[in-house]
Amino acid sequence: MIRFLYASQLALHPELARTMFRDRTAQFITRLGWDLNADSEGGERDAYDAMNPLYVILEDGAGRHAASMRVMPTLGRTMVNDHFSHLNNGIQIRAPFVWECTRFCLAPGNPTESRNRAGLLMLAGQELGLRLGLTRALGVYEAHMARIYRGIGWEPSQIGAEGEGRGRICLGIWPFGPDIRDRIAERAGLSPDIVAPWFDAAFPSGVAAIAA
Repeated sequence: MIRFLYASQLALHPELARTMFRDRTAQFITRLGWDLNADSEGGERDAYDAMNPLYVILEDGAGRHAASMRVMPTLGRTMVNDHFSHLNNGIQIRAPFVWECTRFCLAPGNPTESRNRAGLLMLAGQELGLRLGLTRALGVYEAHMARIYRGIGWEPSQIGAEGEGRGRICLGIWPFGPDIRDRIAERAGLSPDIVAPWFDAAFPSGVAAIAA
């Protein structure tokens, strides 16, 4: 199932939270070699996790993390504006209808499992964006990931880039739209409406609860 949880709600789901941060360590520190730190419990956390971001999390049948991403409005502090604005000629991106997405993380698994998890997680991202009336998602990604995003059906438009080879990183924007949601769902073999009940359960008071 998909859960939409603010950081302040993670304490209600300790195993889900523990395995999400542990899998971030496995992906970003161990596998990709990013210069990040793990906490005393082995979880990768940064300053933005302390800003009560919203997490979109795919939870497996045992209540553990299967995939996740962190989203934040660009009207507040964001990783892109704080650390990667040089990829946009020093121009910061702040708009009410553009949210940043970071820490796109998949639990270890075989390629088929990973592809299915990524597709459902991005379908959840589309659901969130469409419900909030967002126009774009913003994020930094490794250049080779563009091929993966294209295969899933939600490819970013590149704004800027730096580096070469496997170390090349890009700043990009992903549009929201019902047609894109439907394409992701079709390629994942899922109903385009599969995420809607989980979103409604997370925000029974509607999107006003997210903006508050």
